Amino acid sequence: MLELFLAEFRRNWIQFIRYPFEAIGGIVITTTIFYGLFLSTRYVAGPSLQLGDRFDAIVVGYVLWSLVLFTMVDISSGLQYEAQTGTLEQLFLSPFGATLVLVMRAFASLVLRLALILSILLIIMALTGSNIKFPPTLLFPLLTVLLGAYGLAFILGSVALLLKQVQQLLGIFQFALLFLMATPTETWTGSLQVVRWLLPMTGGAGLLRDVMARGEALNWTGFGLALLNGVVYFSLGLLIFGFTEREAKRRGILGGY
Repeated sequence: MLELFLAEFRRNWIQFIRYPFEAIGGIVITTTIFYGLFLSTRYVAGPSLQLGDRFDAIVVGYVLWSLVLFTMVDISSGLQYEAQTGTLEQLFLSPFGATLVLVMRAFASLVLRLALILSILLIIMALTGSNIKFPPTLLFPLLTVLLGAYGLAFILGSVALLLKQVQQLLGIFQFALLFLMATPTETWTGSLQVVRWLLPMTGGAGLLRDVMARGEALNWTGFGLALLNGVVYFSLGLLIFGFTEREAKRRGILGGY
């Protein structure tokens, strides 16, 4: 398994250094969009605009949305690209199995993605004066968000495996992800608290806003619920992908496009 991970990491690194403008362009576009929204808001509200930790929470939500969006696109677009280039069957003939290959590919890609996302966050902080905190405990809720994100990514990958073209679906899904990552669900009360822990990734996103934007200590009970949520969605994504793989083989459409 380590050999597979290192091979996938080397593959991602080669693609990264051969096409660096793709990564640079992603950083510039993602940062520019947020900074444009920030300038527009400040112009409308005037010089007296003071958002405090609410603005920091918005920054955390936006950067999380960017990370999750990159994660989702990796698997579904990768399968779509493999189908276009005619290498999809080779992926499923791997002795490791397609699911394990995609999981290792996702983890290998995550290393570079986190570096890009951190660059975006630091640039936004420098441009806007945001005061984001980086306690070591942020890794725990981040893990729950990533588990949920990969679960949804495998569900979208299942759709791509059968339908081949999923660009429009990904476009629609972007707005749903923005709602999940940017909405302060941690402020919901009553029965909405139950909804919060049932939605994918919202629990972990709320915990990240608490520790990074508000400077609060990590709520370990909340982390346990968020971890359970992430594991459930990740397991569900793998189960659906496994079923879809068998269905695609039964229909004989792995080699078609």
